[in-house]
Amino acid sequence: MTGCAEDCDGLSAFRPAIDRTAARDDRVIMVDNLPLRTVQHGGLTIEGYSRAAVQTYWRIPELKLGFDLGGSPWSFTGTDKFFITHTHLDHMAALPVYVARRRMMKMEPPTIYLPAHALEATRRMLRAWHRLDRGRMACELVGVEPGQEIELSRERVVTVFPTRHTVPSVGYVVWSRRKKLKPELQGLSQDEIRDRRLAGEEVTYELREPLLCFTGDTSPAGWDACEAVYTAMILITELTFFRPDHRRSKIHKFGHTHLDDLLERADRFANELIILTHFSTRYSDQHIQKALMKRMPENLRQRVHLWF
Repeated sequence: MTGCAEDCDGLSAFRPAIDRTAARDDRVIMVDNLPLRTVQHGGLTIEGYSRAAVQTYWRIPELKLGFDLGGSPWSFTGTDKFFITHTHLDHMAALPVYVARRRMMKMEPPTIYLPAHALEATRRMLRAWHRLDRGRMACELVGVEPGQEIELSRERVVTVFPTRHTVPSVGYVVWSRRKKLKPELQGLSQDEIRDRRLAGEEVTYELREPLLCFTGDTSPAGWDACEAVYTAMILITELTFFRPDHRRSKIHKFGHTHLDDLLERADRFANELIILTHFSTRYSDQHIQKALMKRMPENLRQRVHLWF
């Protein structure tokens, strides 16, 4: 894996990378991964790649989950939970490949969360691939709706929020959570707190902090539908277009965002790390970096990574 190369203005251009994974057996010596970039922040490792109409796939190893499966790097195979934002091919086409590889590697069936409207069609698609591939497509498909919560562990929970795209779509927020003693009970002795708890009184409350937000493809209406977009420690969001001659009304109609949408909300983004991604293929990496560096205010520039 390669890291990010910081330029003097704080924007990060990621060097192209190939992750080579060696399997030490008699059949496979080395395989080439799909394009993969990585960055670390706040104890989390963000891995992935995204380009509009090409492929999008992300993984956070420490959280044991990933987002979208437009491609399936070999190194993602061991991650057993993926959250799909919507059903466009560049975000979901590799689902059968990922499921089949886990079966081939004798791993447990993965759990795939995806918009509820797509549940039955996805089951039919996997059954068709079962017939074509003659291999079982073993996985648990879970339909999700905006407002839903998914328990990961005692310390982690995922919430679902609505986004705006050309097909039904959702975004996801990963929260850390912990129990804290209620303020009115602070100062009491441990024995007094224990006695109240044994008597059936709730002595703690749950404190949640948004660790990571993944929007998938969305118009800015998706940003504004969820406050955690602006407050999560790490935000991964699309910024498909940026040229001034691209009409935002048309961009929004097709469920995407423009640089001007970001700039209008610049003061709202309190995130420590903002990963901008899913750029249109009509732009070169150099064009993207030059244009955004020129227009982005300093308070955003130093926190932004451009993910080519």
